[in-house]
Amino acid sequence: MPRPISKKTQQAIDRELARQRLREMLEGIEKPVIHTVLRHVSQSGMSRDISLKLVDRDGDLVDITYTASEAMGEKVKDRNGWRVIRVHGCGMDMGFHLVYNLSYELYKHDTERAGYVIRHEWA
Repeated sequence: MPRPISKKTQQAIDRELARQRLREMLEGIEKPVIHTVLRHVSQSGMSRDISLKLVDRDGDLVDITYTASEAMGEKVKDRNGWRVIRVHGCGMDMGFHLVYNLSYELYKHDTERAGYVIRHEWA
Protein backbone atom coordinates (compact mmCIF):
# COMPACT_ATOMS: atom_id res chain seq x y z
CA MET A 1 0.00 0.00 0.00
CA PRO A 2 1.46 3.43 -0.94
CA ARG A 3 2.37 5.87 1.81
CA PRO A 4 0.06 8.88 2.16
CA ILE A 5 1.37 12.22 0.92
CA SER A 6 2.33 14.67 3.64
CA LYS A 7 0.43 17.94 3.97
CA LYS A 8 3.53 19.94 3.02
CA THR A 9 4.05 17.87 -0.14
CA GLN A 10 0.38 18.21 -1.09
CA GLN A 11 0.57 22.00 -0.67
CA ALA A 12 3.65 22.13 -2.93
CA ILE A 13 1.82 20.06 -5.56
CA ASP A 14 -1.28 22.29 -5.36
CA ARG A 15 0.89 25.41 -5.65
CA GLU A 16 2.64 24.13 -8.77
CA LEU A 17 -0.68 23.07 -10.36
CA ALA A 18 -2.06 26.58 -9.74
CA ARG A 19 1.02 28.09 -11.41
CA GLN A 20 0.55 25.83 -14.42
CA ARG A 21 -3.15 26.76 -14.70
CA LEU A 22 -2.32 30.48 -14.64
CA ARG A 23 0.48 30.09 -17.19
CA GLU A 24 -1.98 28.27 -19.49
CA MET A 25 -4.55 31.08 -19.04
CA LEU A 26 -1.92 33.71 -19.88
CA GLU A 27 -0.45 31.78 -22.80
CA GLY A 28 -1.14 33.46 -26.11
CA ILE A 29 -1.90 36.85 -24.58
CA GLU A 30 0.76 39.20 -25.95
CA LYS A 31 0.82 41.72 -23.08
CA PRO A 32 -1.12 40.20 -20.19
CA VAL A 33 -2.84 42.61 -17.79
CA ILE A 34 -4.30 41.70 -14.42
CA HIS A 35 -6.89 44.07 -13.02
CA THR A 36 -7.07 44.52 -9.27
CA VAL A 37 -10.29 45.42 -7.47
CA LEU A 38 -10.08 47.01 -4.03
CA ARG A 39 -12.81 45.44 -1.91
CA HIS A 40 -12.02 46.80 1.56
CA VAL A 41 -9.51 48.93 3.47
CA SER A 42 -9.12 48.35 7.19
CA GLN A 43 -10.01 51.16 9.56
CA SER A 44 -6.33 51.67 10.39
CA GLY A 45 -5.40 51.71 6.70
CA MET A 46 -2.76 49.03 7.27
CA SER A 47 -4.41 46.24 5.25
CA ARG A 48 -6.44 45.90 2.09
CA ASP A 49 -8.62 43.17 0.62
CA ILE A 50 -8.01 42.87 -3.12
CA SER A 51 -9.50 40.68 -5.87
CA LEU A 52 -7.65 39.81 -9.10
CA LYS A 53 -9.29 39.71 -12.55
CA LEU A 54 -7.92 38.71 -15.95
CA VAL A 55 -9.25 39.51 -19.41
CA ASP A 56 -8.78 36.17 -21.18
CA ARG A 57 -8.23 35.48 -24.88
CA ASP A 58 -11.99 35.61 -25.54
CA GLY A 59 -12.33 39.03 -23.93
CA ASP A 60 -14.14 37.71 -20.85
CA LEU A 61 -13.30 39.00 -17.37
CA VAL A 62 -12.25 36.02 -15.23
CA ASP A 63 -11.78 36.05 -11.45
CA ILE A 64 -8.38 34.48 -10.75
CA THR A 65 -8.13 35.41 -7.07
CA TYR A 66 -8.30 31.85 -5.74
CA THR A 67 -5.84 30.38 -8.26
CA ALA A 68 -3.44 33.30 -7.77
CA SER A 69 -3.56 32.90 -3.99
CA GLU A 70 -2.69 29.21 -4.35
CA ALA A 71 0.16 30.00 -6.76
CA MET A 72 1.66 32.57 -4.35
CA GLY A 73 1.00 30.58 -1.18
CA GLU A 74 -1.37 33.25 0.17
CA LYS A 75 -4.62 32.70 2.01
CA VAL A 76 -7.83 33.60 0.26
CA LYS A 77 -10.68 35.07 2.27
CA ASP A 78 -14.38 35.57 1.60
CA ARG A 79 -15.40 39.23 1.91
CA ASN A 80 -19.09 39.98 1.34
CA GLY A 81 -19.34 37.26 -1.30
CA TRP A 82 -16.04 38.16 -3.01
CA ARG A 83 -12.83 36.16 -2.87
CA VAL A 84 -10.02 38.44 -1.75
CA ILE A 85 -6.37 38.33 -0.82
CA ARG A 86 -5.54 40.39 2.25
CA VAL A 87 -2.41 42.50 1.82
CA HIS A 88 -0.80 44.14 4.86
CA GLY A 89 1.13 47.39 4.80
CA CYS A 90 0.80 50.85 3.34
CA GLY A 91 2.83 53.50 1.58
CA MET A 92 2.93 51.76 -1.78
CA ASP A 93 0.57 50.49 -4.48
CA MET A 94 -0.57 47.18 -3.00
CA GLY A 95 -2.35 46.13 -6.20
CA PHE A 96 0.93 46.46 -8.08
CA HIS A 97 2.64 44.54 -5.26
CA LEU A 98 0.23 41.61 -5.65
CA VAL A 99 0.53 41.46 -9.45
CA TYR A 100 4.33 41.81 -9.31
CA ASN A 101 4.59 38.91 -6.84
CA LEU A 102 2.28 36.76 -8.95
CA SER A 103 4.25 37.52 -12.12
CA TYR A 104 7.49 36.68 -10.33
CA GLU A 105 6.11 33.35 -9.09
CA LEU A 106 4.98 32.38 -12.58
CA TYR A 107 8.06 33.43 -14.56
CA LYS A 108 11.01 33.41 -12.14
CA HIS A 109 12.75 30.60 -14.03
CA ASP A 110 12.14 32.10 -17.49
CA THR A 111 13.45 35.66 -17.36
CA GLU A 112 15.45 38.07 -15.21
CA ARG A 113 12.61 40.61 -15.10
CA ALA A 114 9.99 38.04 -14.08
CA GLY A 115 8.01 40.47 -11.93
CA TYR A 116 7.31 42.74 -14.89
CA VAL A 117 5.95 40.19 -17.40
CA ILE A 118 2.35 40.82 -16.30
CA ARG A 119 1.10 44.40 -16.21
CA HIS A 120 -1.19 45.79 -13.53
CA GLU A 121 -4.25 48.03 -13.76
CA TRP A 122 -6.84 49.00 -11.18
CA ALA A 123 -10.39 48.14 -12.22
